Amino acid sequence: MKAEMSLGTMAALLRLRPADAHKGTMGHALLVAGSQGIAGCAVLAGEALLRSGAGKLTVVTPEENRIVLQTALPEAITSNDMPPTLAPFQAVGIGPGIGLNEAQEILLRHILRETATHRIPTVVDGDALRMLAHMDEATEMLGTHTILTPHRGEMEALRTGLTPESATLEESARQLATECHTTVVLKGHPTLVFQPDGQISVCNRGNAGMATAGSGDVLTGITTGLLAQGYPETEAAQLGVWLHATAGDEAAREMGQECMLARDITSHLTHAFAELHETKKH
Repeated sequence: MKAEMSLGTMAALLRLRPADAHKGTMGHALLVAGSQGIAGCAVLAGEALLRSGAGKLTVVTPEENRIVLQTALPEAITSNDMPPTLAPFQAVGIGPGIGLNEAQEILLRHILRETATHRIPTVVDGDALRMLAHMDEATEMLGTHTILTPHRGEMEALRTGLTPESATLEESARQLATECHTTVVLKGHPTLVFQPDGQISVCNRGNAGMATAGSGDVLTGITTGLLAQGYPETEAAQLGVWLHATAGDEAAREMGQECMLARDITSHLTHAFAELHETKKH
């Protein structure tokens, strides 16, 4: 069954921040992103994560990216500890720009095992999805704590590696969601959120200007930030997709689709949140 993500439904999901909130109560997220020469993924995802309301952020990225990250996003803590200790974190995002190599595959396996053991909500995106598609034990490491956010190329890799090749991309996404009890966000227009119970949420917002490098990193950041604040996985996926698309539409109205950059989506999140807050009042 498919249901549209209406403004009213999304506003109902939004949680108001307590008046006595502080950074320690709004969630500490871990982001594993970027590789040598690709610091931008970590910057884009990290800023979107903090702009979505999370209290603290630690970014695990190569030492070569430290100066770039601390300059572009001074609010974030940087680390190159491998593998990271996950105990301090309420949510994890992994994958944007991390590269496809043996060391990163070992790191991904470690994080997925640890997050599965300790039930830490986790967003898996980008390069992590492509590696996941070739792991024999991949489906065993997924569960209700995970959100997969593939675009169609990444979903093709997952379909080839984890589901029957005869299935369509949508059928494969639905199978992954129901059989692995995970949430799958199939990015595109429209974007579809496949839930573990078989339901499918449809986001008809968004525009072609969002077809730009780094747009998916921004979605990973937003969704991980919501998870860190305590949103349930499916709600975080739905709200993250809606906020991302709505901010993208506002950026397109102001700048034009051709001129948009991924960072413009993040800078227009304020308009998306404002629309939710205004609707929630009434």
